[in-house]
Amino acid sequence: MPKSAKRRKEKAADFTKAKLKLGKGKQAPSNAIDTSFKARSIALPSQSIVVEKDDSAPTTRRKLSLDDLLVHMKHHNPSTRKDTIFGFRELFDAHWELVGSSLPVLLNATARVIGDEDASVRKALLSFYSWLIPRIPKEDLVPHAPLILLFTASAQTHIFPKIRIDAVRFLNIFLEHFPEVIVSGWDTANNSLGSRVLEGYLGVLSAGTITGDAEGPPVATSTASVMLTSTSKLVVLQSLSCFLEAATASQSTSPTTEDTWFLSSSFTTREAHEAFDRQLSPSSSKKTIYHTVWAPEMDPEDDVSPVSSSLAIHASNLSCSLEGLSHEIASSRTFCEVGASTNNSNPFLVRLAKTLHPTLVSIFLDCAPVVFSPSTSPPEIEMGLVSAVVSITRTLYGLIIQDNSPVLSAIEELQTILGYMAPFFPFSPSGQRDVKIEQAFQDLNLIYCDLTSRLALASRIPEPTSRQNQTTSRGKRGRQLGQDSSEADRVREYVVRTLRGQVSSAQLVRQLTPAAYNSLLPTVWSLLNYSGRDEEFLERSEEVLEAILEHAIKTGSKSVLKRSTFNFVARLILLETDMHYQGAFQFRKHEKGTILAEEWLVQLPQVLWELGPSNSSATECIVLFLLRLLQCRSKFIHENTLTSLQTRFAPYFHITHPTRGAILGPFAKLSKGDFIVPSGLQRRVLDVVILLCTHGSLKPGTILRDAVDSALVKTEEYGYWTHLKRYYHLNP
Repeated sequence: MPKSAKRRKEKAADFTKAKLKLGKGKQAPSNAIDTSFKARSIALPSQSIVVEKDDSAPTTRRKLSLDDLLVHMKHHNPSTRKDTIFGFRELFDAHWELVGSSLPVLLNATARVIGDEDASVRKALLSFYSWLIPRIPKEDLVPHAPLILLFTASAQTHIFPKIRIDAVRFLNIFLEHFPEVIVSGWDTANNSLGSRVLEGYLGVLSAGTITGDAEGPPVATSTASVMLTSTSKLVVLQSLSCFLEAATASQSTSPTTEDTWFLSSSFTTREAHEAFDRQLSPSSSKKTIYHTVWAPEMDPEDDVSPVSSSLAIHASNLSCSLEGLSHEIASSRTFCEVGASTNNSNPFLVRLAKTLHPTLVSIFLDCAPVVFSPSTSPPEIEMGLVSAVVSITRTLYGLIIQDNSPVLSAIEELQTILGYMAPFFPFSPSGQRDVKIEQAFQDLNLIYCDLTSRLALASRIPEPTSRQNQTTSRGKRGRQLGQDSSEADRVREYVVRTLRGQVSSAQLVRQLTPAAYNSLLPTVWSLLNYSGRDEEFLERSEEVLEAILEHAIKTGSKSVLKRSTFNFVARLILLETDMHYQGAFQFRKHEKGTILAEEWLVQLPQVLWELGPSNSSATECIVLFLLRLLQCRSKFIHENTLTSLQTRFAPYFHITHPTRGAILGPFAKLSKGDFIVPSGLQRRVLDVVILLCTHGSLKPGTILRDAVDSALVKTEEYGYWTHLKRYYHLNP
């Protein structure tokens, strides 16, 4: 039987040569031995079998010490890094003493994951920093701030938008606890911490950069815009608002004139305004106190140099220092010689405002119809966006317009924003009542009034330009401001209703806070000091003056608003006594306002009685005001007011009770305070009394003098009082 073909092939296979195919290598023989090998490395930083662990070292529930946790922060697994952050909190919560020695390595390890690509790790670190940073003293955190901000600023420019937004959330924590470091160098171009953070904000908002001049268009940050949700925009804008408030806090006016900056344009020089404002500043706010001789009255006809506000009145002693008096005279001459202040507008602020202006307008226009809808309640996100936009606008443009010579482009930009806000003013919520929403709408109203008043005040500041350019600029500015009577009426009506506590039926009755009251004052002054001469506007300003005086009269002595109301009304009354004042407001134009001002004036002895020794700073301000008013022979000091003041001042020293007999008034309990001379506050009160007795009627003056005599018997101030009476010939 013949062999099969299969067997014949198998037999011939051992002697046939395999043909090589294209692209395939030579096959290895069947009996070849593979000698190749592979090697892998294993990282063993340490082996637990050879390492002696300190059993006394604090550990977490998972038996991880601080060193173990620091090593795990570099783990490739995001879940491990997240658990490590939770382990830090667990360890430090149980053993807080470890924080002091391990703070450098802890912040160095955790700051590196601020820009971690895993959202759960960033969320855990946010929670950990929110818990840790408030518990660490500020002086211990500041040295490590550059390292933290290095990674935070880097995360602000990350390619992923979510990491950018979380970087802003980290900045919110840092701004709350060490804002000075975050904003340091923010207005410089030297790549400082503050400038890098600000550029990060602008990059997230796709607003552009602040390079170039103030007149050119903003430069785009990149070609790829970041599309943010409404929630993300709210986070960024609220954080930017906090950043700008902290950054511009150091550039605001001096503390002595912070609340009365709006009066500066009504004086010949800024120095004259500062000297006027210092008259009512308590001794605790002054670095140096000069004691000068005061006179019972000053007659402008007999003296070529009448009493000026530039001479600080501190009648605490009859003897004066020649050096101190020379200092005040030199200051007075300087105020008369110095011209108007130059343009102090910060170019960086102007450029920043121009860069942010399109973004602010766009966001406001997107959210305003929903927030101010008359049929529905405002959504929380959109309401927050509008509030943040308005707050940023006030911070930037408020500081720019506050300068004596604001830039015209900034005025135009502010006018544009206010033009979009005007149709919705006054802002009032609809739908269900909510205290939080009511407060937000009240803040919007106050900010709108504040910005409107700043704009009106800026329109009356002359520009130091050529005649042709000056005419064009003034005409353009006047057309923009327009002096819209309907808008002015709405602002005036809102201010009057707010001061009188009149609200609509859809609003809750909210008491004014000192901050809200102070924010209304620029608007009040703008309405009072309007440069027009028409009778119609005088009637409008009369209503505002009556409202502000009625509110000041009704405010109780122990109210938190009493100090703010006194400071404003007292300065209104003293304005006309200052030789450097050049404003349009005058009390003689307001008959009813003058009557209310006199009513407020004669209540001051009662206020002093109710304050007693509890608030020596407020007492000193009132005494300084009365002293200045009496020395300058104000028109408010006439027979009726003098008689009322004399009669009401007597119980402040001594009263005779029907059953309890003689009782000393609050004067005896006044503390010496921070005065150079002994019992300085008491002596200032006595200075006021001696002027009242000298100027006033005989009988009430005798009653007041007898009350002071009874109160000062066997006291250290009796000799000073006797000297005053002898000097002014008041001895019986």
